[in-house]
Amino acid sequence: MAASMLRIPSWAGKVFSRNVINRRLQKQPFKLGSSRFRATHVAEAQVSVNVPETKVTTLRNGLRVASEDSGLSTCTVGLWIDAGSRYENQLNNGTAHFLEHMAFKGTKKRSQLDLELEIENMGAHLNAYTSREQTVYYAKSFSKDLPRAVEILADITQNSTLGEAEIERERGVILREMQEVETNLQEVVFDYLHATAYHSTALGRTILGPTENIKSINRNDLVEYITTHYKGPRIVLAAAGGVSHNELLDLAKYHFGNLPSTCEGETPALPSCRFTGSEIRVRDDKMPLAHIAIAVEAVGWSHPDTFPLMVANTLIGNWDRSFGGGVNLSSKLAQITCHGNLCHSFQSFNTCYTDTGLWGLYMVCEPNTVEDMMHFVQKEWIRLCTNISESEVARAKNLLKTNMLLQLDGSTPICEDIGRQMLCYNRRIPLPELEARIEVIDAKTIRDVCTKYIYDKSPAIAAVGPIEQLPHYRRIRSGMYWLRS
Repeated sequence: MAASMLRIPSWAGKVFSRNVINRRLQKQPFKLGSSRFRATHVAEAQVSVNVPETKVTTLRNGLRVASEDSGLSTCTVGLWIDAGSRYENQLNNGTAHFLEHMAFKGTKKRSQLDLELEIENMGAHLNAYTSREQTVYYAKSFSKDLPRAVEILADITQNSTLGEAEIERERGVILREMQEVETNLQEVVFDYLHATAYHSTALGRTILGPTENIKSINRNDLVEYITTHYKGPRIVLAAAGGVSHNELLDLAKYHFGNLPSTCEGETPALPSCRFTGSEIRVRDDKMPLAHIAIAVEAVGWSHPDTFPLMVANTLIGNWDRSFGGGVNLSSKLAQITCHGNLCHSFQSFNTCYTDTGLWGLYMVCEPNTVEDMMHFVQKEWIRLCTNISESEVARAKNLLKTNMLLQLDGSTPICEDIGRQMLCYNRRIPLPELEARIEVIDAKTIRDVCTKYIYDKSPAIAAVGPIEQLPHYRRIRSGMYWLRS
């Protein structure tokens, strides 16, 4: 079953989906209550738009049902579960991803073949992915098949047989997937970045887990993860497209109403994860290009500084040699990079988790341009803190708003937006409110926020390849508070 993956260039977060390994860059909602953004309430009240309402209902067991009916002939429906690799420990790391694989291997009602044939005969798509903080199962189908899609989702998440033979077969699949990840240097670098930034904490571990864990995970581990985390208050049933909220609510009550609302014993707490300024370097001079990521600690989804950091992320932007007009792009770093032929590509990212985040840049460089590229990256970061102009901020805000709207094209990205925001905020923030919160950001806000998180801060660095010219960590650290040309 092929994955339908979403690429969002303004935020970075990582997921592994069925048969596809990709980067998912997550959209972040925003927290109310900051005095800096109180003016947005007035702006929001003055905006009237013709968009479908996102309806939300909570079942008695705490499971939330959220939907947006746009009258399409197709729909996407899925389960967003507040559980991922962050809730694992060193011994069972990889269980959430292993469990996601097992959901498609047969239930008490359907064999794997029966499930695949039923999906194919419906003309539907069934998929899943695991991230560090969430597990998602979703289906895209004709609107008339919504009841069958919901019933299948309920069946694979509540009634999977988790057979021993299937578990053994899936070990091999996951081990091959791990080998595929090792050939994707961007994935490797971001795993190293998390490992050094969140050293010896849950966010520092990979989503797939270490090889020894994959070889030892058993049925009891999978069952324990389900019984511990798959609880009503931690699940959102989200849908978008041609869906009736009342119909979805009835289906939710029937198929998910018996899910437990509490855990046996204490509810698992969110594991704390501390950021550490540090580095991991893996030098290999036989590789043609250096792959480097540098990041500072940012903020979680609901922090008031999230949106200014998103705008700052857009100001740095991204660039690739295949782009046309590099010297004319709005990103100053793209202009410098293109003119000086400093790298093959770079991508600014803002990865948000519940209580922390990584704001930084990933770059792919020739060995002899690594030092210069790092110099200009840090120079641009300092410029965000000291000398960014109102015209640049206005352009970045417009680009950010445009990107947000373009990403909501179709029932699947809308459904994902609903599910994600419901887990983050227990509501879906209306587009006019998002736009209003972006609009009130000015150059002074960017300078203040960037100074708070970038200026004179110790970064986390991950580098792989021919990185002899990558400056020593102390030198990079000194570039975080001032750069002289």
